Amino acid sequence: MSHSIDGKVAIITGAGGGLGREHALFLARRGARVVVNDVGEAAAAAVVTEIRSGGGTAMPYAASVTDVSAMTAMVQRTLTQWGRVDILVNNAGILRDKSFAKMTLDDFRLVLDVHLMGSVICTKAVWEKMREQRYGRIVMTTSSSGLYGNFGQANYGAAKMALVGLMQTLAIEGEKYDIRVNCLAPSAATQMTRGVLPEADLKALDPSLVSPGLLLLVTDDAPTRAILCAGAGHYARASITVSEGQYIGGGNDAAEHVISEWPRISDRTHDLVPEYGFLQSQREVASAKANAKSGS
Repeated sequence: MSHSIDGKVAIITGAGGGLGREHALFLARRGARVVVNDVGEAAAAAVVTEIRSGGGTAMPYAASVTDVSAMTAMVQRTLTQWGRVDILVNNAGILRDKSFAKMTLDDFRLVLDVHLMGSVICTKAVWEKMREQRYGRIVMTTSSSGLYGNFGQANYGAAKMALVGLMQTLAIEGEKYDIRVNCLAPSAATQMTRGVLPEADLKALDPSLVSPGLLLLVTDDAPTRAILCAGAGHYARASITVSEGQYIGGGNDAAEHVISEWPRISDRTHDLVPEYGFLQSQREVASAKANAKSGS
């Protein structure tokens, strides 16, 4: 198996501080040439200086991931400088935490724009090049807030779960081009989590303890459609599963049967991870045909 990313070209968004900075430093130490993107010009430049002082190769690019023309220009500059883009880590993000009752629609849209549309914009900017070179490794940054919910984070959670859906489809569409798309769900003490978690927990959640998990997702032998949860040195894989379910059929009392059979419908003993979305409807039709046949 190949774990080397020496000479690979990586773009990391939101890399001027926090988790993105750790990602940039980590990949640079592993030999990747790194584009450090951040909205803050000074922050991006500082990380590039840090990488270069350690013997690595990097260049800064200060712009918002929500700016389509700027992200297109960033990718073009990367191609002009280094000829290819092998890795994209969509890390940029913001928080606007409030209960849904107090949250404005502007705050909801803003968070979706940065997390979701920012990732879409950056991915779109590299997609055709990766298809052309028949190689690409893309990492979306999801969150437990999206996978499982968190109070006060309806906007953030919606954006983060949307990125899982984006990953699922892009991994399918990119498969024949060797474009592998995965999600990283980090737990880290960053500017975004200050004030959210207790100080003792923040000390354990050093961002540098997340970045080692990134290597798995960006090497030649990377998986695809994986959700890697990482924090405090602990790693786990999350999956979107579906229960075996129960055939109910139609009829006037179908709704009542759904209610009465809810425990069996919810039984997770034989959960599976679907390979694609249409598996649900295919399985439902197969169940209906099997029950019709057995009943005839």
